[in-house]
Amino acid sequence: MNQEEEQISLSPATPALDTVPVGHEEDSFRYAGWRIILAAFLGVGVSFAPMVPFTFSLFVVPLQSAFGWNREAISDAFAIAALTVAAVSPALGSLLDRVPPRRVILPSILVFAGAMASLSLLRGHIAQYYLSYLLLGIIGNGTAQLAYSRAVLTWFRKRRGLALAIVLSGSGTGSIILPLIAQHVISAHGWRSAYLALGAVALLGFPLTALFVRNRPVRTATPVLSEPVVAVGPALRTRAFWIISIAVMLSAFSMNAIIAHLAAILVGRGIAASSAALALSALGISAIIARLFTGHLLDRLPAPFVALAVLLIAASGAAILAFAATPWLGIFGAILMGAGSGSEADVIPYMIAEYFGRKRFATLYPLSWTAYAIGGALGPILMGHGFDRAGTYVPLSVVLFSIPCFVAAFMQLLLPDRSGPPALTPLAELSSDSVNSSAY
Repeated sequence: MNQEEEQISLSPATPALDTVPVGHEEDSFRYAGWRIILAAFLGVGVSFAPMVPFTFSLFVVPLQSAFGWNREAISDAFAIAALTVAAVSPALGSLLDRVPPRRVILPSILVFAGAMASLSLLRGHIAQYYLSYLLLGIIGNGTAQLAYSRAVLTWFRKRRGLALAIVLSGSGTGSIILPLIAQHVISAHGWRSAYLALGAVALLGFPLTALFVRNRPVRTATPVLSEPVVAVGPALRTRAFWIISIAVMLSAFSMNAIIAHLAAILVGRGIAASSAALALSALGISAIIARLFTGHLLDRLPAPFVALAVLLIAASGAAILAFAATPWLGIFGAILMGAGSGSEADVIPYMIAEYFGRKRFATLYPLSWTAYAIGGALGPILMGHGFDRAGTYVPLSVVLFSIPCFVAAFMQLLLPDRSGPPALTPLAELSSDSVNSSAY
């Protein structure tokens, strides 16, 4: 066991972990794992996940006005961040399987906040803009649900779906609040001040993460639930992994394309910028509600059926946004898209943990992020390219971006039954993972 490991103190009213049936301690509000959930909720809420995608479109028009960059060039920054996330996430996940998450998250928060604030110093050189987003991509997932989920999974089994849903609802909460903050500061003080404000907000997750986020300590007397344990190589050869990854890539292509341009699409239809920001916030509100409901469903229903439903909802929202010409229709489309896209974010880590076990979660989950980033990078670029060629967001062209999401939805029907993926053998989880169970 790591010599630096701290023991997590439990309330006297909380039964000792090694005397409670597996999973039953999770029903108590005094269970130490819920403190990790609180810290992770706040940390994810001000992380890369909500901050970069959900505020990006608010800066498109101001940057074009300030520097004369075309929208495809501006969208390239989003692609750079997304592709960098794709390239870095597997190595980051491997690191999280070897060192305690807090040692990754805390420095990542500091660098991420500095990178966001550095965008306030842009001076018209687009290379400077791209370099800032490159740094955001390198460090971004160290602040987001990837890093926090690794710690959360060590604390929860019975309530795993709900626990992940609450953590990921932090991203939804951030996607409500951050666009409103950014738009208010842009309107009142300009886009430079808005980037500076976002950098300051990114630091809010630091204190609780430092206090609470850590893996569950190993207790050899604690009974463990049987779940799949598989090496990374065999996992990469399973049908389940490739269906999950390809579906993630297709849905990210659709959703990121529209989310990254959402405000600009609505403003281009004559909708006020304040209403466009409200649509982004409505997207976030629906994501929170849907995530919590989805987490409840995941603890009770087969995950592929839940994924099918939420992706169909997201695709329908994307199709509606393609033709939205009034504020209320834009908000309605954003609500559907938020409900679907937010819920899908719950389903992916849940399915990876269920099919492959949590001992390889931090290595395999980033690979799904790689697929997400590839699709998520291409979508906004092609949407921006279409605008530059046509001079407007053509509704028929925009609705085409919803088709990959529909395809991703029906791919869920191809997933094997959880009880018997041929490459995975259910094994009792090993209890000697001393580094991963460090309190740090």
